[in-house]
Amino acid sequence: MADPSEKDQNPAAEEKKEEKELQEAGNGGGEGETDDENGEEEEYEEEEEEEGARKGGGGPPSEREKVQSLFRRLSSGPVRLRVHDVVIRGNAKTKDSVIEAEVLDAFRSASTMQELLQAAGVANERLRQLEVFDSVSITLDAGPPELPGTSNVIIDVVEAKPLTGDIGIFTKPEARSWSLEGSVKLKNLFGYGDIWDASGAYGWDQASEISAGLSLPRLKAISTPLVGRVSLLSQDWLKFSSYKERLLGLSFGLLSTARHNLAYNLTWRTLTDPTGMASKSVRRLLGHSLLSSIKYTYKIDRRDSHLRPTRGYAFLSSTQVGGLGPDSKSLRFIRQEFDLRGAFPLGFYNSALNVGVAAGVVLPWGRGFMDLPSPLPERFYVGGHSSPVCNLSGPASLLGFRIRGLGPTDSRRFIPSKSDDSPTSPGSDVLGGDLAVTGFADLSFDLPIKLFRESGIHGHVFVNAGNLAKLTENKFKDFSFRKFGESFRSSAGFGIIFPTKLFRMEINYCYILKQFEHDHGKTGIQFNFSSP
Repeated sequence: MADPSEKDQNPAAEEKKEEKELQEAGNGGGEGETDDENGEEEEYEEEEEEEGARKGGGGPPSEREKVQSLFRRLSSGPVRLRVHDVVIRGNAKTKDSVIEAEVLDAFRSASTMQELLQAAGVANERLRQLEVFDSVSITLDAGPPELPGTSNVIIDVVEAKPLTGDIGIFTKPEARSWSLEGSVKLKNLFGYGDIWDASGAYGWDQASEISAGLSLPRLKAISTPLVGRVSLLSQDWLKFSSYKERLLGLSFGLLSTARHNLAYNLTWRTLTDPTGMASKSVRRLLGHSLLSSIKYTYKIDRRDSHLRPTRGYAFLSSTQVGGLGPDSKSLRFIRQEFDLRGAFPLGFYNSALNVGVAAGVVLPWGRGFMDLPSPLPERFYVGGHSSPVCNLSGPASLLGFRIRGLGPTDSRRFIPSKSDDSPTSPGSDVLGGDLAVTGFADLSFDLPIKLFRESGIHGHVFVNAGNLAKLTENKFKDFSFRKFGESFRSSAGFGIIFPTKLFRMEINYCYILKQFEHDHGKTGIQFNFSSP
């Protein structure tokens, strides 16, 4: 006959296995783990023994009963618990101070088990955002036996590869342009979470850029990440406004949080007209200038998705002040823009109504500022096929109109033809506006095809409108809100949307409802690529 003690071994193993499964179920995706030893705190012992006696055991409760008792306490109210120590493991190169700066604030204020679990999730996300770790695991273990009611936080990290890079060819069908883009990142070179990167882009038709940057996370002595970047950018706007733009600049991030961003930019800008055909309005703004500006951005986005929002809201406010310096060539202006979006579920076919309105104004400052022109590149330009649903980008997108497709214009110079010496007109330059307003309404819905629904492919119908106006150089005297409202351009249409992890592609049929003589709107099929 077998010894009864041998029969109890299997149930004990089963209890440990079930206990482990209960712990994993309560970890919430691995952001925090709770060791079973926390259930052995003195304040719980009497209740656990009483519970064991009620079940007829007459002795201490099993491990499974301890875990179940702990879960009941977590659900019934706060469980007092404080952090005794934070242990960091796996950081062969990263300094402890870098990790501590990200996590200590979250754990320092926690005084209950529930708060510790929330703090573990916050700390996990902060460490992942450093981009120097492949994985992060945070465990909540029992504190020393002589200190009941305490916990040790164990942080295990796996450091990322130091060197990464990518290269690709990108196309914009709406602009009929291609670009070759590549980047290289060197991570954690000195162990301070520092990221060194260099990137380049060459556009066959419009723009090219070379830049290099450095970002540092929060350290003990500073409360915000530090970001610096040097860049050389060349943009070709000859097709639209008869000028080329070249910028050599430095930018520094002064403040960066979830909602607030403050940056300083120092750039030497050159505007040229290599064709000699620029209009009078453009020619007098060509040459060299210094852009010394500070920009503050407030952004909140509570939408459930950037590619296909079905509920929530988003808001953006951006303020830029240029002319911070005594240099006479420094561009002096104030640029303010707002963008407000809302998404409302309708309850059928996964449909949702997205609505939004954006507005912006740019004005020079200084003596006689209303007589001066605003800087040409800082003005607002409306048009292009970028989706107004995805990006919080201010008053810029207007489906059905090409890039810089509407607004004030000025005729280009007449150039004699070499064949017959007769003058020919090369068209007009788009001058942009000092005041811009756009708005849209977009109704998205599932298509009645199972394959499309499973792939996230869906349809939409939309209507959008926008307008530009000039206020500087005494043009504000002729401005009236009634005329501004009556001159809104508008379009409507429908299409199919193909969302991916990286971008949103649309095939739309756009119908121009209203445009004016010098606008460039077109009824027909158009392609649209937007990134969140």
